[in-house]
Amino acid sequence: MKPIGPMMWEHRLIEKMLRLFEGEIRKINESNKLDTVFLDMAVDFIRTYADRTHHGKEEDILFRDLAKKPMSPDHSRTMNELVEEHKSSRQIVGKLVEAKERYLEGEDTLQEVVSLLGELARFYPLHIEKEDKHFFYPCMEYFTREEQDKMLAEFYEFDRTMIHEKYRKVVERMEARYTVSQA
Repeated sequence: MKPIGPMMWEHRLIEKMLRLFEGEIRKINESNKLDTVFLDMAVDFIRTYADRTHHGKEEDILFRDLAKKPMSPDHSRTMNELVEEHKSSRQIVGKLVEAKERYLEGEDTLQEVVSLLGELARFYPLHIEKEDKHFFYPCMEYFTREEQDKMLAEFYEFDRTMIHEKYRKVVERMEARYTVSQA
């Protein structure tokens, strides 16, 4: 299997989440209320799965290894665009979190949340298409079969450590928020 196989599978799960965003936008517009639990879960999914796990493999492994290859100017430009798109999605998610916090403080941020969810729902399909149809396959040509196998193994190791990273951060946030008394 090529290393891009698991990454394309991850794209399919991201697309499923985006369809939920579209449904949530309709619910917000109909009810004039924000489901903060949905929003927290959506942000966690984007930050942990789409960004840290998926984009992490792209940036920390695939792009790192591609940068060592004599890439065509077109592929190099596309890779740089993808990195910038990852940064943009992080900024949108940050704004979404801020809008939710202001909502909880009593500010009417419903349309801002709708706009940001919509922006993510529009952004990711175009980003995924660029990767799936225009970048991943041609870039595999830069690697030998042995290099691809090594990269795939590194992807699996990357995924294996993500659950520990996620829950270490959960505990750190809880420690910062709640004082643990020593008995």
